[in-house]
Amino acid sequence: MTTRAVPAARNLEEDDALEDFQHREVTLREETRKVYTAGAGPAVIVMAEMPGISPRVARFARWIRDAGFTVWMPSLFGKDGAVPTAKAGKAVFERACISKEFRALGANQSSPITVWLRALAAQAHAECGGPGVGAVGMCFTGNFALSMMLEKAVLAPVLSQPSLPLDEPAGVNIAPEELERVRQRLVDEDLTVLAYRFQGDAFCRAERFAAYQQALGERFQGRVLPDSAAGPKSERPDDFFRFIPTPHSVLTVHFVDEEHTPTAAARDEILAFLRRRLLGR
Repeated sequence: MTTRAVPAARNLEEDDALEDFQHREVTLREETRKVYTAGAGPAVIVMAEMPGISPRVARFARWIRDAGFTVWMPSLFGKDGAVPTAKAGKAVFERACISKEFRALGANQSSPITVWLRALAAQAHAECGGPGVGAVGMCFTGNFALSMMLEKAVLAPVLSQPSLPLDEPAGVNIAPEELERVRQRLVDEDLTVLAYRFQGDAFCRAERFAAYQQALGERFQGRVLPDSAAGPKSERPDDFFRFIPTPHSVLTVHFVDEEHTPTAAARDEILAFLRRRLLGR
């Protein structure tokens, strides 16, 4: 009888080589992006928070993989696998804010990058099979998981601290007619949207969740975690997130990796949500 070796915990303060992911170049709609894939089973698209695929984002992707899914993690900005530093993160953030792909400012508009992400979801579903695809967005990409519902393959959207538009707390990063199409699909197919934020988050405020609740009704299931549930800030003086004034990243930077904590409960609820929608259990 053999036993499966438990992999050693990775140092989250060191760059992650992402060596256990397949590094793919995926061309869709005449645009090529690197996508990291790993695992087996129905696909789940994991979209990194600002400023990119950090070791903590990769840790979350591995949790998805180990739960019985094929994780697809597209490179949208930043240096893949890098520990987020203040200088590099600031440069990535500033470029993204003026990029036409993301539309960081101004409500009631869909970010053009979501068209490519919907095509990615369709390809992932074709390759991985199952009833459909999950999508998890965080921070800058948090809203994208909802826009991806315009692709029929996406069945399980998760919005973690959706932060766009940056200039309108009650704004939503999706065009009104598209939001209505998403709402109708949620009703017709008996689907739901999971969303998470910390109570005092300065980038994803209560007004945004209220706007989603008004638009989607009971189909929007928003979870608000107390600020006391957030893990401590990094001690590194150059850490990008030292300059985030409030608890923010539910599944990564402010995640407390201990049983029975609110952040661990949020992760476990997401995994159960994905299993229910994509694995039928």
